[in-house]
Amino acid sequence: RNHSLHRHVDNLRRRLFQSKLSGSTPNARLRLYDDLLSNGYHTARLRIGSPPQEFALIVDTGSTVTYVPCSSCSHCGNHQLEIKRTGSSLRILFLVRIQDSRFQPEMSSTYQPVKCNPSCNCDDEQKQCTYHRRYAEMSSSSGVLGEDLVSFGNESELMPQRAVFGCQNVETGDLYNQRADGIMGLGRGRLSIMDQLVDKGVIGDSFSLCYGGMDVDGGAMVLGKITPPPDMVFSHSDPFRSPYYNIEMKEIHVAGKRLELPDGAFDGRHGTVLDSGTTYAYFRRDAFAAFRDAILSAVHFLKRIPGPDPNYNDICFTGAGRDVSQLPKIFPQVEMVFNNGKKLLLSPENYLFRHSKASGAYCLGIFPNSESTTLLGGIVVRNTLVTYDRSNNRIGFLNTNCSELWRRVQFSGAPAPTPLVSPSKDTKMEIPSVLSPSGSPSNVLPGSFHVGFITFDMSISTTDSNLKSILKELTELISEELEVDNSQVRLLNVTSQEKDNLVRWGIFPAEPANYISNTIARSIILRLRDHRIQLPERFGNYKLMEWNAEPQRKLYALFSYY
Repeated sequence: RNHSLHRHVDNLRRRLFQSKLSGSTPNARLRLYDDLLSNGYHTARLRIGSPPQEFALIVDTGSTVTYVPCSSCSHCGNHQLEIKRTGSSLRILFLVRIQDSRFQPEMSSTYQPVKCNPSCNCDDEQKQCTYHRRYAEMSSSSGVLGEDLVSFGNESELMPQRAVFGCQNVETGDLYNQRADGIMGLGRGRLSIMDQLVDKGVIGDSFSLCYGGMDVDGGAMVLGKITPPPDMVFSHSDPFRSPYYNIEMKEIHVAGKRLELPDGAFDGRHGTVLDSGTTYAYFRRDAFAAFRDAILSAVHFLKRIPGPDPNYNDICFTGAGRDVSQLPKIFPQVEMVFNNGKKLLLSPENYLFRHSKASGAYCLGIFPNSESTTLLGGIVVRNTLVTYDRSNNRIGFLNTNCSELWRRVQFSGAPAPTPLVSPSKDTKMEIPSVLSPSGSPSNVLPGSFHVGFITFDMSISTTDSNLKSILKELTELISEELEVDNSQVRLLNVTSQEKDNLVRWGIFPAEPANYISNTIARSIILRLRDHRIQLPERFGNYKLMEWNAEPQRKLYALFSYY
């Protein structure tokens, strides 16, 4: 009871604080990586410390703490992450991190331990606060709490902020074996990264996730408020009923027909819960049986086959073909109906997953739950923008192509505030004056300078004779490394020499903007200057020759090489 009262008071306080901000806060925009079938999760990149140490963290709305492996960890797995880069006709598998990353507190000039106090559990020496998390599949994470600068990447308008996180000393179960480094906790709780940023007043009390489709890795995430598209449908979410993000789902329709279920079939202990850290969906047993039977009836003409794992009795079909876009012609349309009468359309990719051992085969991604709670994992929201509007106690859904999210969504942000860092540790975060490689000094972006575009020349040594094909692939890799959209990177000119090729690139504003923000431009230029772009060996050696930031008024009509 006291816990519920505290959350109620916190919610009222936060609403009052947010009303004073009146939408004047920036957003943190991050790319998501990985896919549900191969990994079972999506990850975001967070950088912690000064200098920043980068980690790949599972985006988890069901967790309330963010944690990474600590250098002092006595039982941590060897985490590394594989990112699939797809270019033209070639498919590159590029290991971004070959060895596992562990946070080294002693290497960060801005790190501070969270000292033992009455509001936390303490370590054996009674010096530092600790955390412990155990999950349903019996994996666990435990360690100490620290505070440091957390930064969100080049596409973010939000400057690095101090935040409390877990420095993990022991992990077990799936956490030990997974490739991802740790967890990014987006749930409701004082240690949640969302709650910390909102309480500082640096973002609005809302965040959004958009997962790629069945054959599309990655996605996008926004921490902070966005302007909801007019066709987004909302369901009420009750923060006092459950610590998890829940919606009010009334019924489900399959092929236009309502499943015959008793009232409250989707209104169990916690309601219908959204959990981005869960892969599939789980219905109460009678609801699952009704859903399964409706699907089987609709596709009775398809042949049933065993699932990919003999340890599970999966419901799988063959004969539907490999083209995901054709699945709606074979499998039925499903609708989730909320208490307010609004409907969310689920396409087949929202309740099916590809059979990993049989071509053109698919399996049902909905399973029975032994408990009364309905749990909706990432599969249900593929190619769906989900906005967790915490300030208005609602969750919104929009069917969309997540790869085009930045073009569809309007952001409610403003220029980013300065990072909330104590004066003694602020010096590490200042962006220094940069010398272009040609030697001409420049204060990168003085005053109200608006960058129209950035050009840079790169000398590349490669033995591959198909230069044009390589450069197309290289364009996509550079966009990934600079954390900008593919459409922003353009190949402007190529000059071939005996051993080297001099290539000129242009980085342009993301539509519909007509200039690059100073924050993003600084990050791009520093990455170029410090040679942080990591390229596969097949591209040979490269050297940055010269860069230039052109003001907005000099945005000429430049043309691509191809």
